[in-house]
Amino acid sequence: MADILVDGSLDLDAVRSHFPALKQNQIFFDNAGGSQVLSDAINSIRTYLEETNVQLGASYNVGQKATQKYNQGLQAAADFINAHVSEIVIGPSTTQLFANLAQSFALSFPADAEIIVSSIDHEANISSWVRLAKIRNLTLKWWTPSSQPGDLKLTPENLRPLLSEKTKLVTCTHTSNILGSIHDIRRIADEVHTVPGAMLCVDGVAYAPHREVDVKSLGVDFYSFSWYKVYGPHIAVLYASSSAQASVESLGHYFHAPADTLAIKLGLAAASYELVGTIPTLLSYFGPDASARKETWAAIAAHEENLQGILLDFLNGRQDVTVFGERDRDRAFRVPVVSFRVEGRGLREVVENVDARSDFGIRWGHFYSKRLVEEVLGRGEEGVVRVSMVHYNTEQEIKGLVEVLKEVLG
Repeated sequence: MADILVDGSLDLDAVRSHFPALKQNQIFFDNAGGSQVLSDAINSIRTYLEETNVQLGASYNVGQKATQKYNQGLQAAADFINAHVSEIVIGPSTTQLFANLAQSFALSFPADAEIIVSSIDHEANISSWVRLAKIRNLTLKWWTPSSQPGDLKLTPENLRPLLSEKTKLVTCTHTSNILGSIHDIRRIADEVHTVPGAMLCVDGVAYAPHREVDVKSLGVDFYSFSWYKVYGPHIAVLYASSSAQASVESLGHYFHAPADTLAIKLGLAAASYELVGTIPTLLSYFGPDASARKETWAAIAAHEENLQGILLDFLNGRQDVTVFGERDRDRAFRVPVVSFRVEGRGLREVVENVDARSDFGIRWGHFYSKRLVEEVLGRGEEGVVRVSMVHYNTEQEIKGLVEVLKEVLG
């Protein structure tokens, strides 16, 4: 959208004017748990419920308007990731959509299939596959990178030894919601596809708020993220390529035949009409067309690189702090989700001291990446401290947090 860019850079005042929640004193640095919502999306929900809250598919006037709004939402979701509308399904969460996909696979995977699951993922992209392997007695292999704090990347090289002719599915995250490091999904997809019939399923929840997603360029078979992390309401989208859908058995009603779209196969009527109707507002926020959106995403990446650099410079400069994941500020390597520990300090205490001194909202914990935090990072119950920024955060805000952290850490 032209009104948030000036000479190719973000106009932060214009950006922030689109988010009513930012008028509060609270400063949001817990955005990886859920971003604030665009005012246009909020207004869209209200309008839908006031004017078009009817069952879809009816021939009367309001019924036609409701169906049109819903279909426009689906099309916008497909456009957002460069997919065809038949290749997407909307659901309540990424966790639920992966669970539906796994249930579908339970009907189609061969008895000797092998599944490779990343151990550094959010549990949304783990538990369904663990459960599937248990139910079908399939072989489950764990994909774990180096345990060094700054070298925790999934790569084709550390995946290759796990692949075999029996590999049916590989799952991983585009960007860890703890580490912030960006994985080269195109190279990983190419490696997976060296095995005939093997498919790649990617969790893009922590990536999508920060970078443009093009599922065709990534070469993935399945990809999902949640719109409530991308400035919208609490729904999610799952992409499945047309070729991968051959392995997706329909969970829908028997009379939905042929089951020729992903929404029919996996939707289960779980896409809230009024929330789906907001997606065009999210798409238009980033720009009126693909070229404009690309420019907006580039400006977002540049701004966020500066934000994460300010925090990383401070954290990396302290002997008592360990940053987990990529320590370089370069936008090519990470997004502004920064997690760390402090030697000799309780992390809950650190966060609560920040709470007591300021309006900065940060968190401690495992953030549903419990296997990563406990088994890979070796952290205890308090996990890590996480600061997660997005493009509506300002340089002044992150510098203010650094000053508070200096007081708290001494």
